[in-house]
This record gives sequence, structure tokens and C-alpha cells, in this order.
Amino acid sequence: MKTTKILAALVGVSVMAAPAMAASLNSKDRARVARAAPRDRDDVRYCLLKGKEGRDKGTVIGAAGGAGVGALAGGSLGETLLAGAAGAVAGRVIGKSEGTNSVCDGVLARNP
Repeated sequence: MKTTKILAALVGVSVMAAPAMAASLNSKDRARVARAAPRDRDDVRYCLLKGKEGRDKGTVIGAAGGAGVGALAGGSLGETLLAGAAGAVAGRVIGKSEGTNSVCDGVLARNP
């Protein structure tokens, strides 16, 4: 029971921290925005931020789902954490592609 409360608290903290983590671009992405065509710079920045938000959101949802399934299945702490980690990886991969749309895909393809 104590483990479930700890996991719930960790998931809650990570859900609250996710929007703050997605607020900025790293140096590689800022360089990509700077290299983009002048008319596309705002769109490239927007699309990169949306993709990052999708990855972060997918990671949090996947981790929570994996840990929840592990806990409900009656797994030990290690098994529950492993299920949460696997869910986080899967959620990140899925969220990466779901964070943008076809317009963003086109803008990012034009501006590598």
C-alpha cells in the first residue's frame, strides 16, 4: 500500500513538471531555427516545441500507465518500476510522432 502511494506521488510530481520542461529548446534546436528560412523560423520553432511537448507528455503517460499496470498486476517494487520504465520508453516513441501534424512535418522536412 505504501509503495502505491509513493508511486502515485511520483506520477503526480512528474505530471506537474512536464509542462515546465517543455518550455524551451536546446542548443541544437535553436541552431536549427536559426538555419531555417526566414519565413519559416516561427513555424520551425513552434513545431519543434510541439514535438517536444508530445514526447514529454507521452513519456509521462507511458510511465504512469506502465507503473499502474505493474502495481495492479501485483508486481513487486522492482517489477512495477521496470513496467513504468518500459511504459515511459514506449510513450516517448509514440508521443514523438503524435506531437506534430502534417503541416509541421512539411515545415521540418524543408528546414533540416
